[in-house]
This record gives sequence, C-alpha cells and structure tokens, in this order.
Amino acid sequence: MARSENNLWIATAVTLKNTFFGFVTGVSSGFAAGLVLGRSDRLSAIFQPFITAVNSIPRIALAPIIVLAFGIGDTSKIVTSWIVVVFLVFFNTFEGARSIDEGFVNAARLLGASEWQITRTVVIPSTMAWVFASLTPAISFALIGVIVGEFIGAERGIGRLIIESEARAEASGMMVAVVVLMLVGVALSALIWRLQAYLLRWQQHNLAE
Repeated sequence: MARSENNLWIATAVTLKNTFFGFVTGVSSGFAAGLVLGRSDRLSAIFQPFITAVNSIPRIALAPIIVLAFGIGDTSKIVTSWIVVVFLVFFNTFEGARSIDEGFVNAARLLGASEWQITRTVVIPSTMAWVFASLTPAISFALIGVIVGEFIGAERGIGRLIIESEARAEASGMMVAVVVLMLVGVALSALIWRLQAYLLRWQQHNLAE
C-alpha cells in the first residue's frame, strides 16, 4: 500500500491493463482465424497441422523466449497473455463455424444473400455460443499469462510483487497479492457472464418460447 514504484494499487492496475490488452487481442485474432478456417476446407487443411503443432508447445516454455524477445516491459506480458488466449478461442470458434447447419446457409443464398451477409447474419450468430463458452476460461488464462510473464521479468505488476515478497520472505505480502488476484479473477469472470447474458439474450428468449 506504501508509496512506491510497484505498490499494490499500481501493480494491480498494470496487471489489469496487460490482461485486458492480451485478452482483447487474443480473442479478436482467435475469433477471426477460427471463423476463416472454419468456413474454408482448403485453408483448414493447410494451416490446421501447423496450428496444432504450435498449440502443443507448453505456454510456460514460451514465456522466457517472449520476455527475451520483447524485453521486460508490458509488451512481453501482453504477448504472453495473447498466446495463451488465442488458441483457446480459435479452436472453439473453429468448431462452432464447422458445426453450422448448412441448410441455413443454403437458405440464405437462395434468398440472394452475399457471402458477407451470410457471415454476418448466419455464421457469426451461430458461433457466438461457442465463442462465449471459451471466454470465461480465456479471461482467467489471460491473467495467468500476464502473471507468468511478470514472474520471469517485469518492471511492475502483481507477479513482480509476489517475487519481491518471496525474496524478502514476507508471506503476508504474497498472500495479499494472491487474494487480490483471486478477487480480480472473480470480477473479470462476472463481467464476461454479464456480457454473455446480454449479447446472447436472444437464445434465452428462444428457449423460453
């Protein structure tokens, strides 16, 4: 709580900022890639083996390489968070895009819809449930990715706060940081649930009918 370059408030703000950017970039790029490959058999056949190979690499093993490449600043934490989130969202979006009933797509084509209109009105709404199923774990993994990056090397953040407390053998400092992480994780998950309930309210309406 004291005035310092990495007190609890500053550390929490830095970690939250990096988590947000890592989460947003990971979700957006994973969603776009999953949508494109899910609707294209040719691209899927070409790129899926490479994606599966990269996905099989443990993320923790990549974290030191990322910190070495991008430095100990915020960029390396965002990249670490991104690489944890992107594959989770990609595979869910990919499966969602592949599971769309082609009857809906063919009906839209018969009505004269363009490919962009089909994507916007049929494909994306049909995959949203799959995407949101990955967002709750994704936000937690985004936070974990940032903390792992801060463990390896960081100027500020809760991860560095934990490492500094460990170096001073301050168990109370470590426990406070862990409790803050728990509260942050719960709050972020609650926001995702609220967003999901709002954006997918049409599904609940259909179920009620």
